[in-house]
Amino acid sequence: MKHFYLMCATLALIVSASCGRTGRTDYSSLSNDSLLTVVQRQTFDYFWEGAEPVSGMARERIHLDGVYPQNDMNVVTIGGSGFGVMAILVGIERGFVSRGEALKRFQRIVAYLAAADRFHGAWPHWLEGETGRVKPFSRYDDGGDLVETAFMIQGLLAVAEYFKDGSEEEQQLAADIDRLWREVEWDWYTRGGDSLYWHWSPNFAWKMNFPVGGYNECLIMYVLAAASPTHPIAPSVYDKCWARHGAIARDTLYYGLRTVLDFYEHSDDPTGPLFWAHYSYLGLCPEGLKDKYADYWELNRNHALIHYRYALDNPKKFAGYGEQQWGFTSSYSPRGYAGHHPGGADNRHDLGVISPTAALSSFPYTPEESMRFLRFLYSEADVLVGTYGPYDAYNATERWCLPRYLAIDQGTIPVMIENYRSKMLWKLFMRNPDVKRGLLRLGFEFNYELRITNYDRLRLNSITNYELRITNYDRLRLYSRSRNS
Repeated sequence: MKHFYLMCATLALIVSASCGRTGRTDYSSLSNDSLLTVVQRQTFDYFWEGAEPVSGMARERIHLDGVYPQNDMNVVTIGGSGFGVMAILVGIERGFVSRGEALKRFQRIVAYLAAADRFHGAWPHWLEGETGRVKPFSRYDDGGDLVETAFMIQGLLAVAEYFKDGSEEEQQLAADIDRLWREVEWDWYTRGGDSLYWHWSPNFAWKMNFPVGGYNECLIMYVLAAASPTHPIAPSVYDKCWARHGAIARDTLYYGLRTVLDFYEHSDDPTGPLFWAHYSYLGLCPEGLKDKYADYWELNRNHALIHYRYALDNPKKFAGYGEQQWGFTSSYSPRGYAGHHPGGADNRHDLGVISPTAALSSFPYTPEESMRFLRFLYSEADVLVGTYGPYDAYNATERWCLPRYLAIDQGTIPVMIENYRSKMLWKLFMRNPDVKRGLLRLGFEFNYELRITNYDRLRLNSITNYELRITNYDRLRLYSRSRNS
């Protein structure tokens, strides 16, 4: 622990000098429930107070030290903004912001997205916040990013469900979101075949050449692509590309737990960074979610527990690791942005970096283990907490941490904590009739009990225009759920 407390002392000096922080809040007397609200409020503020002012969208990064080596303070992120709109819904329900204020913000975001650069309906990874024009993510990545678009659509569909039965203005917002959803040409990104591609560029076409095979963070892209009311993909794309003709189901044992799926198409690493258990499941409810390849609750719970058990084992003997400090994901590190996770040759992806979002966003899967981390962070290490919640990452061995944040890491925290507390985002997203259709088309079972309106039922009954036909048994089951809700 000596290294850890020396790091905290060093960071306290850095934060005081760069951010003007002079006082500390005592969180130790708060109840668990109150502490959850605190971290939700702080991380919500990243997307509310910290938003880029023209678009209302999430900045890719916020550095409280004011240092932006790439001069990208106002670059906005599509995926991170998808997480952010869900965080704002949490803010409404928790009383951080009024429904009317949130409506105005959502109207601004949706109008901005409608006018921003799109490529066959897909947004790029980044946009210049002031203009809505594409900001290249890399040399050849200057066009549509279907994965980031899926994260954005996941959030927008939850917003539409929240507002669709409200006032005239709210119903118009839901209709505007529906238009954006219908304009995404998911099928075009198959190139006419049985693979779904991550990128396309108007300047470099398919040069990135990245067909998305599983398992990773991209399940939501396939669900939405199958669910599209206008540009759906065939189920064969899911089976042949994502599931790799069934090879995705070749699991292994690691730290005494089944990995459930094969985590890497091109590597033997047994597990991946924990954001894979978060990004697709902000709206997509893993409880009761199964297909012929996996039980997705077991997959995600085991994934989080493997990270926890790895920290207890601590094979590389890094400072701090243990039952109070655990969780590895892609985040900042002393060597720049890096993907952290257990496993692989010599555990090469473990750099001694703990990323708070990993454990905090895993609350639905590991409530006791995640609460121990949260308690430790806010009671014994609150120097690692700033304006927008826990800083992105720290390394106690190297006494390293910077007062910096990333949208994709902060955004999962309030949303997944809310799913742990009330399942609100899961309920909203899973009641969307298009989503249910997509899951059924891909052969998923999902037993989440959700209210189905007459409008939803009419849309469900119309899916005979697609490849899947709902059986009478399916209709009776859906009708029974609606009658009992």
